[in-house]
Amino acid sequence: MLWACLLLPHLALDTVLRRHPSPEAPLALVAGPRPRRVLSAVNDAAAARGLHRGQPVAAAEALCEGVQLVDDDPARLARARDFLAAWAYRYSSQVSTALPGAVLLEVQGSLGLFGPWPRFEAALREDLQALGFRHRIALAPSAVGAAVLAAHQDGLAVTSHDALRRALASVPVARARLPGGVAPPLARMAVRTLGQVFALPRSALGKRHGVELLDHLDRLLGQAPEVLPLYQPPDVFDAKIELNYDVESSQALLFPLRRLTADLAAYLAGRDGGVARFVLRLGHEGRDDTEVVVGLLALERQPGMLFELARGRLERVAVPAPVRTLRLVARELPPFVPAARELFEARPQQAVEWPALRERLRARLGNESVYGLDPVADHRPERSFRRREGVAEPPPAAPVGPRPTWLLHRPIPLRDPAPRLLAGPERIETGWWDGGDVQRDYYVLETSRGQRAWAFCAPGESGPYMLHGWFA
Repeated sequence: MLWACLLLPHLALDTVLRRHPSPEAPLALVAGPRPRRVLSAVNDAAAARGLHRGQPVAAAEALCEGVQLVDDDPARLARARDFLAAWAYRYSSQVSTALPGAVLLEVQGSLGLFGPWPRFEAALREDLQALGFRHRIALAPSAVGAAVLAAHQDGLAVTSHDALRRALASVPVARARLPGGVAPPLARMAVRTLGQVFALPRSALGKRHGVELLDHLDRLLGQAPEVLPLYQPPDVFDAKIELNYDVESSQALLFPLRRLTADLAAYLAGRDGGVARFVLRLGHEGRDDTEVVVGLLALERQPGMLFELARGRLERVAVPAPVRTLRLVARELPPFVPAARELFEARPQQAVEWPALRERLRARLGNESVYGLDPVADHRPERSFRRREGVAEPPPAAPVGPRPTWLLHRPIPLRDPAPRLLAGPERIETGWWDGGDVQRDYYVLETSRGQRAWAFCAPGESGPYMLHGWFA
C-alpha cells in the first residue's frame, strides 16, 4: 500500500480565512477561558504587526488596533476536516482523518487512474490551493510514516520500506508522533533522531518505554498493519458561513456564496454525484430564515455554473432583514452522468452550451417562464405532454405519426381554401373512459403559402379541417 498524507498545518486559520471577505486584514484566532484568552493562530498581516501565538488578547489589541478576533471553534475545525475528506474521496476510496491536522488517502490503487505520482501530487496541490488550504504532502508505504515525513520535508515520496527507513532516520524524535511521554526521556539520553532510536536494542527499548513504543515504530516503518477508521461521505451537503457583520444586500453575499458553491462542487466531485436542487438559507437575528430554492432541470456539479444559478436566484430575492449567516443545504444528490459530446465538437469557442443557457434563463426569469416538457403516454395531442420542473425521467414510447414542433393551445379552423395533402390520415380515437372522448383523422397539409400544417377532421370525411399545429 502507498499512503499520501496531506498535512494541514494551518487548518484552523485557513478555514476562517478562505471564507473571509478581507483575508489580507489582520486576523487572529482566540482560545482559552474568558479571563485568560490568548491567540492560538495569526495570519501574516497580524504577524507583521507583532502578534504571535500565545499572546494575551489585551496585548494583541494594544499592538494592533482593529485586529479581528475570531473564536477558535473545534466544531468548525471538525467540519473543515470532514469537508476535505469528502473532497479527497474523489481520489481514493480509502480516506482517513485519524491523525490530527492531516488527511490520509491510500493512492496505490489510484495511480492507474490519475497517472504517476508527480502528476497525481500536482493535481492534489492544485485543488488544495484553489480551496484555500496551505499544505504539505508526502508519500510513503505507511500512513503514519507519510504523516511524519510530511512534517519533516514537504514533497518527499518514498515507495519502498528500505527507502522509508532511510528517510525516517533523519527525522527528529520530537516530530515522530511518538506515544505520549516518550520523546523527553529519549532526549535526555541524547537520542535525538529516529535513526538513533532504530539503532537501540529492541528488547531494551521495550522494557524501558513500553510495548506501545515498539508498536508505533513498527507501524511507522510499515512492518505492522495499520487499522485506520475510514471516512464515509454523508448523503447530505450542509455548510454554513457565519458573517461577523450585518449584510443588507444580496451583492455583499456573493463572496461567501461563491465559496459555498465551490465547496459543494468539490463535495459532489468526491462522491461522483450531481445536484438537482439545493436551498440557500439566509439567517437573520430575531426572525425566521429566508429560504432561496435553486432547482435545476438537469444534474450539475460545475462550480461556476452552480454559483451563477445561485446568484441569479439570490438577486431576485428581497432581503427582509440584515443577514448574519449563509447556509447551503443540498439533499438531492443522485449519481452524475455527463452529457454525451462529439469527439470533434464544432461549437464556437465563445458560445454557451444549451444546458448552461437554459439554467441561466431559469435563474433570471424564474421557473414559471422557462421549464421542460415531458411526454405522456396519451394519444390525445393536447394531453401528450406535461410540464417538468426537475430532472427528466425516461420518456414513454414516442407516438407513431409525425408531430409538429408548435402545438396550438386549442384547435382553430384552418382558413385555407385548397390545402395540399402530404400525409395521413392518422386516426386518434380514445378518451372514452375519462370524459375526454376524441375521434379525429389527422393529416399533414401544405397551405397555399407553403406552410406545413397539422390538422384534423371528422373520421371518414375530407373537411373542414381544424388546425392543431405547425411544423417547423
